[in-house]
Amino acid sequence: MKSMIISMMFVAGLMVAGSASAAEMPALAKKNSCVVCHTIDKRKVGPAWMDVAQKYKGQDVEAKLIAKVAKGGSGVWGSMPMPANSPTVSDADIKELVKFILAL
Repeated sequence: MKSMIISMMFVAGLMVAGSASAAEMPALAKKNSCVVCHTIDKRKVGPAWMDVAQKYKGQDVEAKLIAKVAKGGSGVWGSMPMPANSPTVSDADIKELVKFILAL
């Protein structure tokens, strides 16, 4: 019985890990060219979004990241600056993308 419970927990853990890595780039990310610099799970020009989610896990940073995406910035993830995305990308799109990233 004990080994069955452990096996079930192991399988559940694999399912959760598999679903996190199976996340796909939202259409908004493609529409707004986020995919040029970012992927879900690997560093490209900018950080992987899963790395961003992990770095800020449990922190109330949504407003901070919305501002960072809108205005741009540098120094947090290396020397490559993130360009400003506002007014090219709508505030609503930025907010939705940040929520997606933090939920990874």
